[in-house]
Amino acid sequence: FFSTRAEPLPALLAKMDAIKLAIVMKVIGRTGSRGQVTQVRVKFLDDQNRQIMRNVKGPVREGDILTLMESEREARRLR
Repeated sequence: FFSTRAEPLPALLAKMDAIKLAIVMKVIGRTGSRGQVTQVRVKFLDDQNRQIMRNVKGPVREGDILTLMESEREARRLR
C-alpha cells in the first residue's frame, strides 16, 4: 500500500476491504514456461465453503496463508 502518489482515503480503504485471506489446501503442480509458477487449491478463511485454484509465484506449501488482492479470478487447470 505504499506508493509515491497520494491516494484518497476512501480508495485506500476500498482496497483494504477487497483483500481476502486464503489457506493453501493442496499443491497441484508447477506451471509456466519455465516452471516458475505453482498451481494451488485455496480455501477462503472468511467463507469455509469456497475453494478456488490460484497460481502462486514464489515458494508455497500446504498450510500457507495467502493474501489475495483479487479473489474472483480462478486459474485454468494444468495440462
